[in-house]
Parts: sequence; C-alpha cells; structure tokens
Amino acid sequence: MRFQILGPLRVGGGEATVTAGRDRVVLAVLLLRANRIVPVGELVDAIWEESPPATARAQLQTCVSRLRQRLARLGLPADTIVTDPVGYGIRTDAGELDTEVFARGVEAARAAVAGGALSDARRRFRAALGLWRGPALGGIPNSSVRRRAQALDEQRLAVLEECVEVELRLGHAATLVDELTEELERHPLRERLRGQLMLALSAVGRQADALGRYREGRRLYAEELGIEPGAALQDLHQRVLAGDLAVAGSERRATTAVRALPRAIDDFTGRAETVARLIKEIEDGETRIQLIDGMAGSGKTTLAVHVATRVAERYPDAQLFIDLHGHSERAPLSPSAALTTLLRQLGVPAERIPVDPDDRLAIWRTELADRRALVLLDNAASAAQVAPLLPSGAGCLTLITSRRRLVGLDEGRPSSLPVLDVDEAIELLGRVAGDDRVAAEPAAAVEVVRRCGHLPLAIRLAGARLVHRPRWRIADLAERLGGNRDALAELALGHRSVGDAFALSYAQVSAAAQRTFRLLGLHPGARVDNTTVAALADVPLAEAQDLLDELVDAHLIDEPVPGRYRLHDLVREYARTLSADPANGTERRDALRRLLDHHLHVAAAIGRESESPGSRTTLSLPDPPRPDLVTICVEQGLAWFDENRSALVALPGLAEAEFPERAWQLARASWRLLYNGGHLDELVETHTVGLRAAETVGDESAQALMLNYLASAYFRRADFRQGVQLLERGVELCRRSGPGHLLRSLVWNLGINSWAGGDTRRGIKYFREAATLLRGVDRLAELSALLNNMTYVLCMWGRYDESLKCGRNHLMLAREIGDRRQLANAIGHVGITRHRLGHTGPARRLLRMALRLHRAGKNRFDEGEMLNELGVMEREAGRPDEAAALHRQAFIAISEAGDLAGQCASRNLLARAILDQDDVRTAQDLFGRVLVDATRIGHRFEQARALDGIARCLLDSDPAAARSHWVRALALMRQVESPDADEVQRLLAELDSAVARPGES
Repeated sequence: MRFQILGPLRVGGGEATVTAGRDRVVLAVLLLRANRIVPVGELVDAIWEESPPATARAQLQTCVSRLRQRLARLGLPADTIVTDPVGYGIRTDAGELDTEVFARGVEAARAAVAGGALSDARRRFRAALGLWRGPALGGIPNSSVRRRAQALDEQRLAVLEECVEVELRLGHAATLVDELTEELERHPLRERLRGQLMLALSAVGRQADALGRYREGRRLYAEELGIEPGAALQDLHQRVLAGDLAVAGSERRATTAVRALPRAIDDFTGRAETVARLIKEIEDGETRIQLIDGMAGSGKTTLAVHVATRVAERYPDAQLFIDLHGHSERAPLSPSAALTTLLRQLGVPAERIPVDPDDRLAIWRTELADRRALVLLDNAASAAQVAPLLPSGAGCLTLITSRRRLVGLDEGRPSSLPVLDVDEAIELLGRVAGDDRVAAEPAAAVEVVRRCGHLPLAIRLAGARLVHRPRWRIADLAERLGGNRDALAELALGHRSVGDAFALSYAQVSAAAQRTFRLLGLHPGARVDNTTVAALADVPLAEAQDLLDELVDAHLIDEPVPGRYRLHDLVREYARTLSADPANGTERRDALRRLLDHHLHVAAAIGRESESPGSRTTLSLPDPPRPDLVTICVEQGLAWFDENRSALVALPGLAEAEFPERAWQLARASWRLLYNGGHLDELVETHTVGLRAAETVGDESAQALMLNYLASAYFRRADFRQGVQLLERGVELCRRSGPGHLLRSLVWNLGINSWAGGDTRRGIKYFREAATLLRGVDRLAELSALLNNMTYVLCMWGRYDESLKCGRNHLMLAREIGDRRQLANAIGHVGITRHRLGHTGPARRLLRMALRLHRAGKNRFDEGEMLNELGVMEREAGRPDEAAALHRQAFIAISEAGDLAGQCASRNLLARAILDQDDVRTAQDLFGRVLVDATRIGHRFEQARALDGIARCLLDSDPAAARSHWVRALALMRQVESPDADEVQRLLAELDSAVARPGES
C-alpha cells in the first residue's frame, strides 16, 4: 500500500516522507477524502482553522507543489494529486490506501458471517484489523483531521466488537480475555465491549471476575452518565449469576429477549395456505422481508402477528412491534419517531437516543447488526416510511403490513390478502358466535358471511352481535343485514363492505346516538371523553354520557380505559362517510365549529395560566359557547392537554379549509403548552398551518403572530438563523399593519435570537429598540418580559453591574404586576448575576427559590437553567460530585424541553465537573461529543466552552494540543464577546510562560 492513515501517516512505506506540518495536514485531508475533490476553502480551514492569513490560497498551492515533488521522488505518477477549479484531490487505485483495503476486508468478513462461515469471517476480520498501527493519523493534532480520524477509530472499535462476537461463537474466549481487558481500559463506557469481556471471562470459568466487571461498569455509568447499565448488560449479569455461561465457546447471546409482539388471537381462522407459504419462505431463508398488503379489514395485522408468533423461536434476541399509523387519524409516524419507539423497545435509554435522525438510524442498524430479531412494522403508509426502518442484520426478519402495495421497496416478497373463501368465512363466524349455532343454520351462516363480503372484520362484528343477542337466530341476523338494501353485494370487492357491516350496529341505536356517531367521525384525536362529545353534539353532559354508553353497547366505539372512548379507524371511516353525506352538510359544519371552539377555549385557558400577562394579550376571544364544559376541562389542567394533544395538533389542519381564522387561533392557543412541553415538531406543524390560514384570510397581524411563535421552535432547536428570518418577516408585516405590542414582541425576540446566534451587540440593539417602542405605553407585562431578556443577556455579556440593576428592576416590576413566571425568572437571573459578582450566599438562596418556582410552574428549561448554575457553584466550592449530579438533572430537564443549545451547555458543565473529579478521560470524551454537537448547530459559545474543556484535559499530557484548542476557543469567545475570553487568555499566557521556562518546576 502506498498510503497508510490507519496509524501515523505513511507514504510509500516510509513514516517520515512528509515532514512539513502543513503539508502533512493537506495530505491527510486529501487521503481522508480520497478520489474526491476537496474544496480549497475546506483545506484552508483545515490548515489554519479559525485564522487563515490573506495569503492562504497561495500558501496552499505551495504545499500542494511540495507534495507533488515528494510523491514524484517516491515513484508515484505526476497526476496523483489532481487540480480542479473547486480544489484538489488525490487519486488512489485499488489496494493503495489502507482505509479502502480495511473497508473491503470488513465487507467480506460480514458476508462470511451472513453465510455462516465463521472461521473465514474471523480470518478476514483479523486481517482487516491488522492494518491498524495505532490511532488513525496519529501525530497530526489538527482539529479537522482529528475529527475525521476519530470517526475511523470508532469504526475500528465497532469492527473489533463484531470480530469478538464471531470469536466468542467459535469458542476462542480464552484468547480474547487480555485483548478485551486492554480495550475496555481504554474505552470503559462501551457496554458491548464490557459485555463481551464478561462473556469471555464466564466462558473460561472466571465468573467472579465477570461479575466484578459488571459492578465496575455500573459504578462508572452511574457516576459519569447518571444511568443504569443497558438492558442487554443487565440481562448478561443475571445469566452470569445464574451460572449458565460457564461453558467455553457458548454461542448464547448477551441480549435481553425483547417480547413486544401483541398477543395472537385465539380464534385465528383461515389463511392456511398463505400462513404455510410464509412460514416455509421464512424457514428456508428465501427472504428476510415479507410484505403483507390488502384492503382495510382484511386481517393483515392479525395474520402478521399469527405468523410472527409461529416463527418467534427462530428470533430469540428481540421481537419488536410498532404501529406506523399509515392509515389512521394520526399522521403517519416519521421514520425518526418510529426509530425512537423501536430503540426504546430494545432497551436503549432515552438519553442515549440521538437527536440527529442519521445518528438515530446508525444506532438502530448497529443494535440489530448481529441480533436474530423479528420486527413487525404494522400499518405502513409508504415504502419511503419503512425503508429506513429495515434492519441490516442477516439474522433479522421484517414483516410489514400496509393497505397499499409497497412497490417502492427494493427487496421483500409481497403477499396481497384477498377476502376469505366461503369455508374459512363460515369457520370464523363459528369461532366468534359459536360452532353449534352455525351448525344448526348452515344456509343462514352462508348468507351472513356473503352479506359481510367475506371480510374478516365484518364477519367478526356480525358474530359479536349474535353473541350479545343470544335469542336471535342466524337467519334473523341475515335478514337484518339484507333488509331492503343490496349495498353489501355491491361493495363486496371494496372496503365499503365493512361500512355495511357497521350499518347493522348503526341502525340498531337511537336517532340521537346515530347523530353522535356521525359527528364523532369529525374528531381527529386518538380518544374522546364525555365533555368533548357534549360540545360536539351540543347536548348536556349527562346526555352525552348516555349516548356514549349506548354506542359502546352497540360495539360502534369501545372504552379502553374508564371515561375514555375511541373509534377503530375503519369505524371512524364509516362515521365520516355518513357525516360527509350532503344531506348532513349543515350538521357537519356546525359540529365542526363547536369542536374547534371547545378545544380553542380550553387550550387558551390552560395555556394562559403558564404565560406572562403580556403574552396573553396576543389572543383575544369571545366568551365560549359552552362555558360549563370549558370549566370542567380547565380544572384538569395539563392532564387535559396531555390527553388531547393529538387532537390539538390535528385540528388546525381540519379547520384550515372552512374556518381559517380558527386554524391560526388554535395554533396560538396551544403554543405555550407545546413549547413548555418540548413538543417542537408539533409546534412547527400547527403554526405552519396557522400561518397558511392567516395568509388565506389576508390577516397580516395573524401572520406576524404565527411567525413570532413559529420562530420559538427554531430557537429551541438552536436554529437561530431560521428564527431570525422568520422574525424579520414578522417585523416587516407588523410595521405595516400589526399591533404595537406584537411589534415589540417580535423585535425583542429578534434580540434573543441574534444574541443566541452569537451577535450580542445586535441583540442589545434590538432590545433597546423594543424598549423605545415601550416608552409611553402602559404595558408593564411587556416591559417585564423585556427586562428579563436584557438581564440575562447583559449577564452573559459580562456587564454584571448593568445586569444586576436591570434584574432588580425586573424583580420589582414582576412583583407589582403579580406575574409568577416572570417573578421566578427575575429571582433566578438576579441569582445568576450575583453569583458572577461573587455574592455566593445570596446567589445560592435566590437560585434555590427560583428553582422551586420553576418546578411549580413546570417550566423544564428554566428549571434546568437554575440547576446548572447551582451545579457551577458546587463545583467552585470544591464539591464536584454534587455538581455533576445537578448538571445531570439539568440535562434531563432541558432535554425534555427540547432545547439543543441548553443540552450542549449542560453537558459542557457536566464535563467540567467530571474533570474536577479527576476523570480526565471521560471528561475529554464528553467535551469532544459536545464539540461535535455544538458545531453541527452552529453554537459558537458552546463550541468555545467545549474547546476550553478539551484544552484543560490535555494540558498535562499534550501542552501543544491544549494550546491549539485554547487558541480556537479564544477566537470563538471573542467573536461572541464572552467574558470567559479573559480566563482563556490568562490560561494561554500561563502555558506560554511555562513553555518558555522549561527548566523551572
């Protein structure tokens, strides 16, 4: 191989052929992106990082020229390094670059594992791992190179774990103990590595040592991450205790046997040929993906669960199930949201599930890479929805059900379910209603299943009627199903045969219950209660309850928990068909308005309790049409919001076409509830609909309002640039036609986003403009909110005296107007400022008081902010253990609020506390991960804090690298004008002074 980067950089077999530092960086970056063009700007950034000189491009050309000369002396072609208008690239042929050789070797090893050739797989894995000579590109401290090199190092670890898995299965435990022990000492937080060492130790009879490794890991995870070991490691621990791993070469997996499949029904009937074929294909390994599609009610899920249960023993590591809501009242689950649910089923803790969808997908594929797992993806919307969810492991089986044929998938064997044949349909009716009754009236049974269109769901519903009417003959049911209509015969080829089966139950209830059932088809949420039904149907609460009970008795709705009711999606479809009849047009429109008004007034009232008085003025509503129902719901507080959140998210879209004003009002009413709860995706969804609706009616003030609150979601996501763009649009609209209080809110929110994006001066400019707009206006609540923002930003800017003065004014004003949320903010921010001024005792009292108030108000982000500041005080007082515990609590609270920048801040502070616990390795690892995340969201201050932390970790072991990190941190801190820049400048000066006096102790 001519180029080697899996260790110190080597060219042509020599380790010192490229000695110039900049040349080595350029060559390293080109090799990391071999056979691709690297833009000039990227190379310049890699060499000079934050401070490229004016002559950077010219110097880069010189570096490339020198490299070409060096490579030519080694006998490499002149065009090895190519020039492009965009930048430069390096050409490598097959076998010339060790990373490519490594990748091909790993691919071949994995193919051997899939084919069952474990010995060949082991040989190929070890050959690939043998290419490594140390950390990738070791000796090149440049941050850009290191970042990419660390990704290669992570690949090596993952491949080593795959190799060890194979070797354990081959019975090589004894030869692995020393290697695994050494690797675990370098990477103590890798659970899979720890589990493999425990397996190896147990296999050679060292159970006590294996248990010791578990206790060591549990202590580390608790102290450093604040979590328990994962489910797989806990399960392995139990197996070691039970003594069932003490046989060398055991191939049993150290995984929790996840069992998430629904219970298979006892009376499964029919589909014998399909079931036999599917099981044979699965057992013969003909396909790893089975696609089951068919019309609504054809029994897709029932069949899939039955097949999954029959073959479950072949997949002992995990049996997973998820409803993707492809055809339900809920919006289809996004692949990212589905991965969260599936990973939680696998036992992955919430705090270890990444925010980034690509990272989440990588964890999913890694978790199932070598498991024998069964995954049932039910109710899929499209091929695009399920494609990212397909496991990559050769030992996995995926069953997918959908009402659509998923022709877009590249693999998978489809099975389209027809209706049942006559014999199967009659058997199913007998299983439900009783075989004796069916045997007594065979002709009538044939007629019933014919009237049901041979559709499983319709037959089950018809059979249930017989069960609950023991005096009926089957002939009576057949007559009722037929009546004077032939709709079932007409619709036997489509899903509307289900509707005719529902019509039987529908016809048996009172006219009032029929009307209520029709109207329930309008409700978009998962469940309803009697207050919602009373509002929807405009009836007294007691009557609504009676109507719900009648519908439950008729099996048109069910009651999964006391007081909560739901419609199956097919039943709801039937109800909507009835409601959509033109004859019911007025009834439908009036009911929809009542439904919208009810949710609007309840959400507004509950949300108002958690908002400042200034914010409450942005939504003015008339009195509710049913104040009695609103009062009942408001008394439930946030519990009502949690129960009705899916409806609140869907209702703006339902209102958009007919009642566009209600669409944006509903979005606004639910804003605070969604924002405080961290439901940012839903906030964006509702306010995007609200913005469209406001544009439809031409209400520029409403458009500005939607833009204002839509920006809040992007603020929490740390996408400050998008937030600024939205707010600037809002300001433009508001200056033209909006109310003054909304303009002031938009302007100071521009200040917040500008400051958070690193432009403190611009942020202060907007705050002062907002203050000017407040002059002469009796809006104390707005002034309070503005003072809150200014206090905090001045403090973060290092203007502590100004911040304290502003904060005390805020405190007095919040007391005067009785705003509990702003009072908590004022107390907390005065506490933070006094802490920065060195007033430790008063600061601690104020922060604890604010923490209690924020917890009472369930403001998770503000709670986390106070916990972080208290944690800093504990660390400064020499109590790093207490500090780490507080920062972990803060991280959980802020994560629940969905604030990405706040998460980075919490983890940076946690890493500082861990460093003060003298755990340099863990602290450096955590700082490094924060640096990656803060860089991805563009948060310069948290990038700077992470770089500062890494420098502190490296100070004793690698002063040169520490200095490099501090230089970068200082540049970023100066850009955002952080007062922390002075401390970093001091540390740099001390380091330079120490280097200049190497003989002094």
